[in-house]
Amino acid sequence: MNHPFGTAITDQDIRALFAAAHGWEARYKQLILLARQLPPLPPEARTEANAIHGCESQAWLQAGQDAQGRWQLHCDSDARIVKGLMAVVLAALSNKTSAQIQAFDMEAYFAELQLLAHLSPSRGNGLRAVVEAIKTKAGS
Repeated sequence: MNHPFGTAITDQDIRALFAAAHGWEARYKQLILLARQLPPLPPEARTEANAIHGCESQAWLQAGQDAQGRWQLHCDSDARIVKGLMAVVLAALSNKTSAQIQAFDMEAYFAELQLLAHLSPSRGNGLRAVVEAIKTKAGS
């Protein structure tokens, strides 16, 4: 399993996209565009074992390590905005080792992108649930 974006979209690319997006409406549009780029998980991967709990929407995480010990992550959701938020997370954490994933400061990343202030509390909690699910997989 490879990262859905390959190595084409990184956290640096996301930072640049969101730095250029002035205002919440522009950031929201970026999230929708990112959601469209994230391919869906195949139906057979949408299992209870891959379910992310803590999200109001249905959400799944498929994760595996490559031969170099880097995590290849793929997320999907039935909600477009959640899928866009997942794309932001995947850009930051995919193709990283367990140590790099555990060390990545997601709260600072989200603050820099100015995302959390505009999300409902339940959506913010769901976003954190995605990050926690990834960190749990990478820690095991």
